Amino acid sequence: MARHNREGEGEDQHGRRYRIGYQPDWLRQIKVTCGLENGRQSTKTLLRNPERPAHPPGPRVHTQVDSPELGLSFGLTLHDERRAVRRIIVETVIPGERGETISFVVSTVPDED
Repeated sequence: MARHNREGEGEDQHGRRYRIGYQPDWLRQIKVTCGLENGRQSTKTLLRNPERPAHPPGPRVHTQVDSPELGLSFGLTLHDERRAVRRIIVETVIPGERGETISFVVSTVPDED
């Protein structure tokens, strides 16, 4: 039986804070890619799951990412009975920030064969 969601926090390259709700038996890490002042992009690990999987995740998993500072909030709900999904990429525009795009890469815990 899968365990209940955990809460974590992270900070991006600009010091903006995020709260993450995740299922510990499914999520491995979340990375964030932001634009820098010099026009380049930078990728940073926003959250790494500190727990090892104790049980297989359920067929439906949920991950929530919130940044009240940015007015950004989204949730992912995935139905994946065969555990075939390894990575989900979410690209979003920050509300009110002249189209600044941020990308999140949500990586799952690989099966141990």
